[in-house]
Amino acid sequence: MEPTPDGPVEPLPSTPARLVALEIEQHVGDDGWDQRPRLFALVRTALLAQQEPGLAMQLAVSLRDNPDGLTPIEQEDLPPGATFEDALESIVWPDVVDGCAAVIERVMLPPGAEDELPEDPAALAEAVAAHPERRDVRLVAVVTRDGERHSAVRGREPHGAQLLEGPDLVPGLVEALSRTLT
Repeated sequence: MEPTPDGPVEPLPSTPARLVALEIEQHVGDDGWDQRPRLFALVRTALLAQQEPGLAMQLAVSLRDNPDGLTPIEQEDLPPGATFEDALESIVWPDVVDGCAAVIERVMLPPGAEDELPEDPAALAEAVAAHPERRDVRLVAVVTRDGERHSAVRGREPHGAQLLEGPDLVPGLVEALSRTLT
């Protein structure tokens, strides 16, 4: 849901990018916290069912309920020895991939907290970990070749925290994913 200028909350449209972002967030959330970053290729469900007849029965409900939908395919082997963001810089998807999604866990601090943080990387990591207002979050970002974007953010605490979602909640991750599709 996203606030309107007048204040009431309007429901977000059920676009293929939004629906697959919610599906991925639920899937990853079922595995709990403290996970490695995860990357997914997104392919049109109808095309996947056509090209992989053995999967057609498994995809039948998805096709019926969301004929223009996307199916996420998790990528197991990310480039070794780099941060997730650096690894994204080396990825280029083949044309058969209609989009991609990423899930990462990060620590967020309140606005203005960065003014108090040290510049030294080791001291920075220690200060962030010890900050009394730190918040662990899971970020989900989805982009498609046709320009659709959706993102979701869920806090670790309290248990069952509300999912925030919208097209521009994690712009840096969305932009990094978009570059993998060009």
